[in-house]
Amino acid sequence: MTKGNIDRVVWIVLDSVGMGEMPDARDYGDAGVNTIGNISKALGGLRVPNMESLGLGNIDGIEGLNSVDAPKGCFGRFAEASRGKDTTTGHWEMGGVISNVPFPTYPHGFPKEITDAFIKAVGREILGNKTASGTEILDELGEEHMKTGKPIVYTSADSVFQIAAHEEVIPLEELYSMCQAARRILVEPHAVARVIARPFVGRPGAFIRTPNRRDFSLVPPYDTALDKLKKSGLNVMAVGKIEDIFSGKGITEAVHTKDNMDGIDKTLEYMKENKKGVIFTNLVDFDMKWGHRNDYRAYGKGLEDFDARLPEILSAMRENDILFITADHGCDPTTPGTDHTREYVPFIAYGKPLTEGVNLGTRLTFADMGQTLTEIFEMEKIQNGSSFLDEIIR
Repeated sequence: MTKGNIDRVVWIVLDSVGMGEMPDARDYGDAGVNTIGNISKALGGLRVPNMESLGLGNIDGIEGLNSVDAPKGCFGRFAEASRGKDTTTGHWEMGGVISNVPFPTYPHGFPKEITDAFIKAVGREILGNKTASGTEILDELGEEHMKTGKPIVYTSADSVFQIAAHEEVIPLEELYSMCQAARRILVEPHAVARVIARPFVGRPGAFIRTPNRRDFSLVPPYDTALDKLKKSGLNVMAVGKIEDIFSGKGITEAVHTKDNMDGIDKTLEYMKENKKGVIFTNLVDFDMKWGHRNDYRAYGKGLEDFDARLPEILSAMRENDILFITADHGCDPTTPGTDHTREYVPFIAYGKPLTEGVNLGTRLTFADMGQTLTEIFEMEKIQNGSSFLDEIIR
């Protein structure tokens, strides 16, 4: 049984597409950030008419977009209750896990006890061990890596242990094995949110990161909405890095993707299967390729490219489908830094089972999304969040 005769939720996360600073943004060094608003301002506007028709431009506080008189969808903005602004924190909170203690970060590199244990485990010395941009560190250390075979270890303002290696120097399976070794080492008090494999190819001066990235995340500390779905016999179809973010927990099947367009293609393929449950998609290019590289022009084009394909998704929806579109944090590419930004995230919902034009206002936690899923599928509630289903259901 489902409430409102909803059989399936297509849940798309536009990774890092925030919509303005949260009240505590200054505490994170993020005063004045606004991913959507500042990109639109820098470009002289964004052309996203399909998302605007659903109500994206009608969200309280959003800047740089057009509002419409009769939005076809429901819309609102969500505050992050967790202490953090990273991928894991944001996605876990959507599923119902509020992280009251931030994951550890290493602005000066990892301590000797960690690097020594890692070197012993993988049998190779390392390069780097500092905070760096993923592309800049390849320019700095990529050539030395190719000569020595030493993997490049680095971090960022986020809770990550990243390992970069040329695919011709350290094969992918060995790189993934190194990440698994690091994941076993990185436990409390050094339990970083994610260990990330960062494979690359090319030659000095022209290194390119490949789509073979893999994330090795911590396991959520308690059941999320995904676990509740799976235990209820429903499908949780993960597209992109969703499987990695939840460490496979609560996932029934998964497919990884090369880029945003591939993520949309894979989502559409799952939509053809007519399985009950949730298709949970992460489109990572906004964050990985454009946000962290301060490329606001490509970021804006990426938003427009997604919007141009949105009609395909809407056309593929069935009578009992609903669509959620949201984000997990910000990554304002117009600001001097290259790190995530502490922002509200936009939310729009659409589908024939839903009413139109409902303004959800400002919700206090991303967990409201997960709690709404538990009500849709009439499951046991998750630990945090308040459902908004009664506000949007017909």
